[in-house]
This record gives sequence, C-alpha cells and structure tokens, in this order.
Amino acid sequence: MTAINPTAIDQAVLPRHVAIIMDGNGRWAEQRGKARTSGHKEGASAVRRAVAFARRNGIEALTLFAFSSENWKRPALEVKVLMELFATVLTREVEELDQHGVQLRIVGDTSQFSKRLQQRIAAAEQQTEKNDKLVLNIAANYGGRWDIMQAAQRFAADVEAGLQTSADLTETLLGQYMCLADGPPPDLLIRTGGDLRISNFLLWQLAYAELYFCDTLWPDFDDAVFAQAVSCFVARERRFGLTSQQIKTLMAGDTLED
Repeated sequence: MTAINPTAIDQAVLPRHVAIIMDGNGRWAEQRGKARTSGHKEGASAVRRAVAFARRNGIEALTLFAFSSENWKRPALEVKVLMELFATVLTREVEELDQHGVQLRIVGDTSQFSKRLQQRIAAAEQQTEKNDKLVLNIAANYGGRWDIMQAAQRFAADVEAGLQTSADLTETLLGQYMCLADGPPPDLLIRTGGDLRISNFLLWQLAYAELYFCDTLWPDFDDAVFAQAVSCFVARERRFGLTSQQIKTLMAGDTLED
C-alpha cells in the first residue's frame, strides 16, 4: 500500500488515540556494531518525530510504551542507561512539549523509580497539565496485568471505605479505575521491530483497537511509516462486534432493528 498524507484524509476517520510499542532499539544498535544503549538514545529522536506527527495531524492522544514492568530483568547497565535517559529527556524536552501545547503524563508504577526521577515526573506533569493540543502518555514501569490488578485493588479500597459496593461493579465501572480512563481508548496500536505480540501492554484498553505491525526498527520510525500505519487504519472497517450491514445502517443515521 502506498502511504498517503493523513492531512488529506477526513479528520473524522483518523484515529483519536494511537498507542505504540517502540521495539527494536537494541537490534538497531547491534546491526551497526554499537552498544544496545546507543539504540535507546537514538530512539529518543524517533519519539520526537512521532510526537510532532501526531500533533500536526490532529491525533488527540499518543501513548508510548517506554519501559515495561518486565524490563527490570534486563542487564543492569542497560536499565541504568534507560533510567538516566528518561530523566534527561524529561528535563530537556518538557519545555518544547509545553511550548507546543503537549500535555505529558507518565503511566505506570512510578513508586519504583528514584525519588529524584519521581520529582522530575511530577514537575513535568504539573508544567504541562493545562495543555490541550496532544496528550502524550509515556508508559513507564507499566504492565497490562499490573493495571488490571491496581484497578481491582483501588475498587476494593473504595468498597472498604463505603464509597462503592461489590454489587456496583460492572465492566464500565472497573474501566474507570484503569490507567488512561479519562481519555479515548486506543484506536490504533502500532508495534515496530517485526514481532507480532502486544507484550502485556494496555491489555484492557486495546480490546477493540486495530493492530498494525511493521518491521521498521524504532530508531528508523519516521513520518512515512507513521502515515502508512494511519492509512492502513483508515482503510479498515471497525465493527465492534456488529456486522458490516449494521455498521452501514448506523453510519446512515438509522437505528438497528432487533
């Protein structure tokens, strides 16, 4: 499929929320005879490109999987560099994000980070909290199973406090305790690097997302690859459990018959 410019597409059919698993930094570096950590540093440039693309093309939310709860098992040096890079990017990039109207949110169990990093996260979120051009969610020390567990724990705590009862629990109510509950659910998941799995990312939120996998390694992810993914999304029919005919009926403004 030839990539097309999303600015030429009706805004109504563009994804409101795009989630990306940024895979391939280590392999990118290894292919060039460099240390894996250099791939993570190069990947920061791809993050900037993706954020700029999303903002220019009217995407409301962009969620990037930066560090999973399983990534702590990686070599200690790589984890150390990732933490240092995260802290540096927070400090260096927040001014530009703020100037471009980007609201930054860190999603995940941040209690596992150093106090210094937690303070930088809080400061960056506070500085950008009123921005409305794009919501940029960075999933750090995040796992989909953790997210479901913390939602259940928070609901149980509200039951104990008398704010809820177990009889109140519905799928919709539990969803309100999940991360990202105050925004639109992801419409499109992009995974770079060639692997065909979602790796414990947004297990609840991705229930009806369209999935797009590409071989491009994350440091090489650019506007053309992003546009290709969006073009593929626009060409698909999203049915949400309905039939094609039912979707056509709803789009025509008619009501569904039993």
